[in-house]
Amino acid sequence: MGRSASGLALWLLLLAFVGAVMAQADRVNKSSSGGLFWSTAKEEGDLMRKSEAQESTVGVNDNADLDGGFSSLDGMLQWAIGHSDPTKLKETAQDVQRFSPNELKKRQMEIKELMEKLKMPSDAQLMQIAIADLNNSSLPMEDHHRALQELLILVEPIDNANDLNKLGGLTVVIRELDNPDPEIRKTSAWILGKASQNNPVVQKQVLELGALPKLMKMVNSSFVEEATKALYAVSALIRNNLAAQELFYAKAGDLMLQDILSNPSIDIRLRRKTVFLVGDLAECQLESTHKAELPFFSNRHFLKSVVDLTASSDLDLQEKALIAVKNLLQLRTTEALVFKDYCDLDGALERMRKQLQQLMDEEYQRDYVMDLESLCREVELIFHKKLGKVTHVPT
Repeated sequence: MGRSASGLALWLLLLAFVGAVMAQADRVNKSSSGGLFWSTAKEEGDLMRKSEAQESTVGVNDNADLDGGFSSLDGMLQWAIGHSDPTKLKETAQDVQRFSPNELKKRQMEIKELMEKLKMPSDAQLMQIAIADLNNSSLPMEDHHRALQELLILVEPIDNANDLNKLGGLTVVIRELDNPDPEIRKTSAWILGKASQNNPVVQKQVLELGALPKLMKMVNSSFVEEATKALYAVSALIRNNLAAQELFYAKAGDLMLQDILSNPSIDIRLRRKTVFLVGDLAECQLESTHKAELPFFSNRHFLKSVVDLTASSDLDLQEKALIAVKNLLQLRTTEALVFKDYCDLDGALERMRKQLQQLMDEEYQRDYVMDLESLCREVELIFHKKLGKVTHVPT
């Protein structure tokens, strides 16, 4: 009885301690965004292998007047012991020894209930729950929306993104690209974009599951939010991924880009993302010196659609267009005379410079305008250097 009473006394102390912390957190939560916070697993793979019966990690924040959070319940218990009055500890142990069997059982149940409340599922377990909800056709549409929103947040860390396919999530999310609900399609595309961004592992998985053609088709959606998120996903999939880019071009991705850039009625958000992708693809081509340059990069109609964007009143679009032009000018197969005669790049740069001069009077965006002016000069230098190589006649 002595040893078990002593152990129970420590847990009763923890029960009282956590109860006080939770009461304090409840007060804090009513006046601020603080309160209890739950620590997540450092290694999701390890968490997935652990039994659900094992203790989850838990912590509290500085609002509870503690020196940081706790990595485990044992850590919390050790802290409680170290910060307790030894006399009171002894008295608690003596009190426990006087408990009747029923009282002991009652206190043990209280501790067990507390431990259950303190458990927090890992990110992997939360992902499993969301995936299960998406697979449950009997749930209302709102629950499917919620499950996708949760996945959207959960896939941000690269370890979680890598776990998505192991948990069967990629197949489910790609399936939702065909959902009749445009919001479901939009969020599904967004998830794929987030999970794929700068992540070759997920890029390969998504490509193998056939999502790229679906996403490219969604870019033409009349629902602008769906189209922009689909293009975001396409960009994330093909960035720095030559295999994905080859598939993109094989599916007429170049024509998709040109159609968006040459249509002024298309939402400006979609045009920004498109010209940014063009600049990124041109830069990737510059870095892949061993690969032949693709014909569409030197297509005069395509080049003109990019140059014409510098006339936009939207500075963000102008900047992205200038970066794309700068990269396109440096490709071996683009012709300086096409930029000069067909695209009127000189005239476009001059008009842009005059517009920027007028904006210099507006102090709140002066620094940004100066950066654009500098980029404009850089593009002009590259252009004239390329043009000089063509027009110079050796004597």
